[in-house]
Amino acid sequence: MRAHEAGALHGDLGNRGPAWLRTPEDVNALVPQLWPRTVTRTDAGGLEIGGVSVADLAADYGTPAYLLDEEDLRARCRDFAAAFAEADVYYAGKSFICKAVVRVIDEEGLFLDVCSGGELAVALAAGFPPERIGFHGNNKSVSELRRALEAGVGRIIVDSFHEIARLSELATELNKRPGVLLRVTVGVEAHTHEFIATAHEDQKFGFSLAGGAAFAAAAQILDEGVLDLRGLHSHIGSQIFDTSGFEVAARRILELQAQIRDARGVELPELDLGGGFGIAYTTQDDPSTPGDLAKRINKIVESECELASLRKPHLSIEPGRAIVGPAVFTLYEVGTVKDVDGIRTYVSVDGGMSDNIRTALYDASYSATMANRRSDAEPLLARVVGKHCESGDIVVKDEFLPSDVQPGDLIAVPGTGAYCRSMASNYNHVPRPPVVAVRDGAARVIVRRETEDDLLALDVG
Repeated sequence: MRAHEAGALHGDLGNRGPAWLRTPEDVNALVPQLWPRTVTRTDAGGLEIGGVSVADLAADYGTPAYLLDEEDLRARCRDFAAAFAEADVYYAGKSFICKAVVRVIDEEGLFLDVCSGGELAVALAAGFPPERIGFHGNNKSVSELRRALEAGVGRIIVDSFHEIARLSELATELNKRPGVLLRVTVGVEAHTHEFIATAHEDQKFGFSLAGGAAFAAAAQILDEGVLDLRGLHSHIGSQIFDTSGFEVAARRILELQAQIRDARGVELPELDLGGGFGIAYTTQDDPSTPGDLAKRINKIVESECELASLRKPHLSIEPGRAIVGPAVFTLYEVGTVKDVDGIRTYVSVDGGMSDNIRTALYDASYSATMANRRSDAEPLLARVVGKHCESGDIVVKDEFLPSDVQPGDLIAVPGTGAYCRSMASNYNHVPRPPVVAVRDGAARVIVRRETEDDLLALDVG
């Protein structure tokens, strides 16, 4: 990639696009693995979701908007619950959380993990059973831990010696004995972006396995007897397709399990292998099904337990992106189309990095399609960009759109359910979009659009 003063995303000068991107035979065709299950292109040419036209949704709710296929979301919950029938499936709330989604997770029988006081507040406000909540975080405050204890959160994943002391003091004060898991840094280099790899040694999360901190933490908890050490926890990263990382992580963490058994006479009953399962953002992504993941992970754990002469612990996993990511797409309206001297065509939409920071932050790739009509025009390789005052405000780096794309057209970007609304910002004082859930021909707002009044209400100066 050529260096470019405006940033790496601008280094691929020219209109060729990535080597894998091919000119489509039909620019209107939908690639099934990229879209929620009820999304279709109608005979009239526009997209619909859950039986509702996206053009009607744009007219009713405005753009940009996150459109959630509730049937798809529920189906993915059921797929994981069925595949991991003998395990606890925790939905990772950090991927996207709101009261309506929490209620879906509850109704589908999943567990829920949260990683802040705010996420815990949403879960409790939605009426989620606290005993089915796991509480993550590398720097939980005293007030957050107190609230978790008072609410009766089922599992607290402890992350540091300071947290052990903090939680033990609170548990003694409140006469509680919370169930805890010990987060272990297993030294696995996951095949993902460095910012979402979470198990290598140079890392803020967890207790180091190689340095002996993990065993020391387990010994301390067992010796003090204030906290109920239920098991070990490992999370190696996000957007992972290669299960070999889970194999190495399971082997190393079960070696620690055996070490604790041999030294302390305690065989911990639980093991959480985290989440991070990848989804398809483009045709180059080939995610595993929940069934395949369950088969491989169970085989890994069973074989490693047999080698260590351990009973198989009760497993937990934490899919977030794999459940909500594919269930949502973002709908934008085109405002400007600009051909820059034969170098590139920019299609500017009414959102951008404030509703999807992942392209700028992680160099993430997305796909897109015309959503309001069918076109017979030749495919045009374009870059979909936002309205923010940044050259790096890119939504989709390269995608083929009809060459007659024009202001007023609707563009849909799939795979935006995870880490888009949850990481959204008010950069340039742009209000955040709504989340609209659609099912069986009906739509409802589950997170309303922010307004300028919302922004001004916080400005007390």
